[in-house]
Amino acid sequence: MSHTTFPSIDPAAHLARVRERSPLIHNITNLVAMNTMANVLLAIGASPAMVHAREEAAEFTAIADALTVNIGTLSPHWVEAMIEAAEAARLVGKPWVLDPVAVGATAYRRETGARLLERLPTVVRGNASEIIALEAGGAGGRGVDSSDPAEAAEQAAVRLARRTGGVVAVTGEVDLVTDGRRLARVRGGHPLMPRVTTLGCSLTGVVAAFVAGAEDAFTATVAALACYAAAGEIAGETARGPGSFAVAFLDALHALEGETLGPRLLLEMTDAT
Repeated sequence: MSHTTFPSIDPAAHLARVRERSPLIHNITNLVAMNTMANVLLAIGASPAMVHAREEAAEFTAIADALTVNIGTLSPHWVEAMIEAAEAARLVGKPWVLDPVAVGATAYRRETGARLLERLPTVVRGNASEIIALEAGGAGGRGVDSSDPAEAAEQAAVRLARRTGGVVAVTGEVDLVTDGRRLARVRGGHPLMPRVTTLGCSLTGVVAAFVAGAEDAFTATVAALACYAAAGEIAGETARGPGSFAVAFLDALHALEGETLGPRLLLEMTDAT
């Protein structure tokens, strides 16, 4: 299988567009992730909002530039807010990103994941175990940790993307992105990234910020993952452990620019099969 360096994706240009527009990202996310996700979105140049009450979630979706839905800490009231917000996003044409955290772990999560998938997310972002379980509609994965490498979910991701008509991003040591036709791999990051809780959840918000207003959700998603990986690599150069990495990562996101981003980009593309 041949790999071709991306000639048409410019992550620095996507990053500059996010910072110029400062899109408002509506996040219905889990209780653990809220603070980290808000700080990550601010660091990248977006504007975060955490609105999860059923009484206002759908209405706020119409105001925001994009929506994220994360099923990490489910409760019935939140699930209905998620469904109504996702439906509102679909109806008004706002992009939305689904993060199916531990979707295969329980029947309640599988049911919620299936209901959300019916609202045709613009992007699904998860680890390999989550993508495999979501696509199959069955059990898989013990929690937020992935027991499979991203490559193991390649065919499931392609099938899921074709089914939804959207983009699927499988994150791991090497990230994989597909829209059912194109397939990209993004290399980079740092081994400490999985040791800082909710950095994956926060990436979902960054994907939404890049997809908001973008002409091509696939290239915007690839650009978001590339910027995140580069920031992780930069943070790892000075971090002494997970605590200092978390701080260095926010600083690296905030300081990220084309000159520092370019040399660190490792993007590959093939046709999806």
